[in-house]
Amino acid sequence: MLIIGAGELARRVAQLALMLDYAVTLCDPRPEYVNGWEVEGTVQVSTAPETFLPAFAPDPQTVVLALAHAPQLEDAALAAALQTKAFYIGALGSQKNQQARLQRLQRMGLSPQQRARLHGPVGLDIGSRTPAEIAIAITAALIAARNTAAQTLPQTARQHG
Repeated sequence: MLIIGAGELARRVAQLALMLDYAVTLCDPRPEYVNGWEVEGTVQVSTAPETFLPAFAPDPQTVVLALAHAPQLEDAALAAALQTKAFYIGALGSQKNQQARLQRLQRMGLSPQQRARLHGPVGLDIGSRTPAEIAIAITAALIAARNTAAQTLPQTARQHG
């Protein structure tokens, strides 16, 4: 899992993801956000996310979450992630923010199929308000997506994967 943007929500998502056996990497070049990052078991990278993403090499088991709520930090990284085989790509924000984000991604040249892969607002709609509740909604959505994908695999792949 690659989390873009450090903050309270990212910390909560990272903690839950670690409990679900994800390997978690946090990417945020903003020192004012990452200086207080203290989630044992995560890798912290201070490179720009769009620069780091190719080296991270998302594959069909990778989750990429943009949780900074900062287009200048997230848009280029999301555009790059949507061109990979990442399993799940999500971004924080309201429906209005999602529509604006999709328009920016369109202007960046992403196809309708690529843009359709972006889960936003990320997480299940359970009326979450606090960072902890939003983190639970996000990880619940990941569990649902993973389990749904596992059900669509051929029987032999389920036995081995």
